Amino acid sequence: MNNTSIFFTIGGTVLVVAVLAAVFFTSSKPSELAGNTEELGALASCLSDQGVKFYGAFWCPHCQDQKKDFGEAVDLVPYVECSTPNGQGQTPECEAAGITSYPTWVFPNGEQVNGRVGLASLAAATGCPAPGVAS
Repeated sequence: MNNTSIFFTIGGTVLVVAVLAAVFFTSSKPSELAGNTEELGALASCLSDQGVKFYGAFWCPHCQDQKKDFGEAVDLVPYVECSTPNGQGQTPECEAAGITSYPTWVFPNGEQVNGRVGLASLAAATGCPAPGVAS
């Protein structure tokens, strides 16, 4: 192997390690990007207190992403599971609420918003405290 080949091999290895490190350090701390647990908990509790409901299904990837937005405070989110355990039907509660897609947010005034909603948008729509995030 000549000196040029060794240089490119070492340089390529360093570049790959640098890219992997950058990906790891920027993706391993989503809660810092989404607000802290206390802020997220305050938003989730306020949404619940306001009578907001988040309808979803366990098999819905957008619902899972929406839940992840709340981090460790996800248990405080006013979530209603609409799927039957086998994933083939809808619960009576969701049928009665007229839920036809997931995720669906329903506000006290009857407004329904389908799809994933940013945390700042949820806060703005309800007057709840917004965590330090962009929506």
